[in-house]
Amino acid sequence: MRFLADMGVDVRVVEWLRGQGHDAVHLRDEGLHREPDEQVFAKALAEERIVLTFDLDFGDLAALTGDRPGRVVLFRLDNARTAHVIDRLAAVLATSGDALARPVIVIVEDARHRIRYLPIGEPER
Repeated sequence: MRFLADMGVDVRVVEWLRGQGHDAVHLRDEGLHREPDEQVFAKALAEERIVLTFDLDFGDLAALTGDRPGRVVLFRLDNARTAHVIDRLAAVLATSGDALARPVIVIVEDARHRIRYLPIGEPER
């Protein structure tokens, strides 16, 4: 899978993803750490990357894109330590990785994750 990590996501999460065989980049790697969310999201769409973020704005951008919704993993964690983020992301990839192949927002919480297919109201396939 191809990932683009937002600034709030530790670079060690990207390193872990690379170690798992994924194509993962961090905004800092791309020199985009000061770009507005809309431009970051457009890059993710153009490169067919899944955005990893703690920023709720990306969920809104994905839901409102319309004809070309994106893919977002939105972390809503009380414990945002890197090891916990990696553990939760590993659980998502192990149990729901197939969902990330289509437009989706995956909301990752401390004890569970929820999948919202896009456009909103789209049934699970």
